Amino acid sequence: MTKRKRNQFTDWQETAIRELRAVAAALPDDFQLLDRPRLIGLGLVQARIRLRTGDLARAPHGLPLQEQEDFLLRIGPNRLSPPLVEVDHNRFLGYPHVLQGRRLCIYLDPAREWNPQRGFASAIDRLHEWLADAAAAKFDPDSALFHAVGGILHHTPGTPTVVVRESGKHVKAQPAFLTARSAHRQDLHYAGGHPDQHRTVVFQVADPLPLGAGTRLHELLTLLDTTIAPGAFATPPPLPQAAAFLTALAAAASRNPVGAPQAFILAIPHPNGGPPHLLAGQVPAVAADELRRRVRYRRDLVLNIKAETLDNQTPVEWCTVSDERDSVTTRRDTNRPTNAYQGKTIHIWGCGGLGSWIAEFIARAGAKRLILCDPATVTGGHLVRQNFAEDNIGEAKAEALRQRLAAIRDDIAVEAHTSVIPDDLAMLLGDTDLIIDATISRAIGQLLDELTTATGRPLLAQAATDAGTSTLGLLTVSAPTNPSGPNTIDQQTGKIITADGALEPFHTFWKDVSAQDELIPTRGCSVPTFHGSAADIAAVAASLTSTIGSHLASSEPVSGTHLIGLPHSPAGPFRRFIPAA
Repeated sequence: MTKRKRNQFTDWQETAIRELRAVAAALPDDFQLLDRPRLIGLGLVQARIRLRTGDLARAPHGLPLQEQEDFLLRIGPNRLSPPLVEVDHNRFLGYPHVLQGRRLCIYLDPAREWNPQRGFASAIDRLHEWLADAAAAKFDPDSALFHAVGGILHHTPGTPTVVVRESGKHVKAQPAFLTARSAHRQDLHYAGGHPDQHRTVVFQVADPLPLGAGTRLHELLTLLDTTIAPGAFATPPPLPQAAAFLTALAAAASRNPVGAPQAFILAIPHPNGGPPHLLAGQVPAVAADELRRRVRYRRDLVLNIKAETLDNQTPVEWCTVSDERDSVTTRRDTNRPTNAYQGKTIHIWGCGGLGSWIAEFIARAGAKRLILCDPATVTGGHLVRQNFAEDNIGEAKAEALRQRLAAIRDDIAVEAHTSVIPDDLAMLLGDTDLIIDATISRAIGQLLDELTTATGRPLLAQAATDAGTSTLGLLTVSAPTNPSGPNTIDQQTGKIITADGALEPFHTFWKDVSAQDELIPTRGCSVPTFHGSAADIAAVAASLTSTIGSHLASSEPVSGTHLIGLPHSPAGPFRRFIPAA
């Protein structure tokens, strides 16, 4: 492979430059290429361009554009690198989608928005559209990534992620704790008593940090003592924050062991108001030990550490924050049927092919409490299609599944019963929102029918798949107001379905299982079971889970039977609902 000579552009860059020159020649009043493109390092080619922006509509709080604006356009070495656009002034500082006051975020999601097939010159159209929206104040600061801290991700490789689920008090410096969950995760808490915890501090910053928070402690302290307004730099505020931050940091460090780095959380006001943006950082052990020494040997009761007395090369290591506070987080499954499971108490009877997958889907959907019932034990053969792992072999299915679900979410309560139903069913019934029977047991179905007379009884559902392929799904639902249970509804619906030739693939649910539809997985050691892969069963379970969620969310009680078929099922892609009589 021939190496590229020094100062030589790639084919992609040559093509991009030709396109820019063609645009400049075609639209000389709107676009100009001001200098000769040149390599600037990291394989980038930079070109200074000028766009006419005087005719763009303006709005209050919009980007302050002049009649013409100059930009630094940077071209990557190949089509995989989207164009970069920067300015060499501070007039755009603090505006949404302007990173650290200079780089324009013209592609919020480059994977979807940058299309090299349209040619590099399409970036000029994109820039013009971006400027039009910015000048008209159409950008929502709430959707601008990391807007409170200059629009950039603060992350140092090798640092753990800090998980934040609790909201703190609005005080200048609030003591807190970081609990190490693993080598790559720490959790923020405001109450002690957790294992492997270290003291930290949550420090409320007075103003946004549109230039970011720096990479060294000295730089961070300088930024804390500088108020920056959009489009202009202001004088330092009368009450600097650096000294207060250092004091709070040293106080936290003094309560941690010698040789440990010292973490901190910055709560930075969002320019649009609302909950603060959180940054998590730490100073190395050497710097933390120096702070401990200053605390230990101070002469006055009031701690006073001057920033200029510290090593100005001390780095700040930034940790990714997984901010999961309710005030800033919208669940990714919002407005989906499974959203109905949030906060609910649900029984799942049968933790095998369908039940083990349904349980996980419901746990991830936010259920408050799950009661799992299954008397069986996990074997190696189950791993082909059930939601278990090698280490679960020999465990009770219900207990193995309980452990898995508890590992998915900290805030879910999961009970495991190694019986077909809970021993204390009568006591549990009043606090139950839904019972799902995934056992295909006739006796359990009859028991569900008996529960219909219970006062305040929950939604009842029976789920099954076909024995031949596990690509068909059958779901029967009995609403709390229906006097018939799912078993009775199933028998009534079966007469309708088996009399309909168009529904022939589903007749199997009301017939005796044929020998060709069953298999014996281990000769002489197991009862016959059905054919099916994890991919098929999980897909059927997912569809049934969403369908049950629709019933749970419905304001009108609806009972009946759902038939579904995966795209490759004997029925093809199929869905039908037959209301209960």
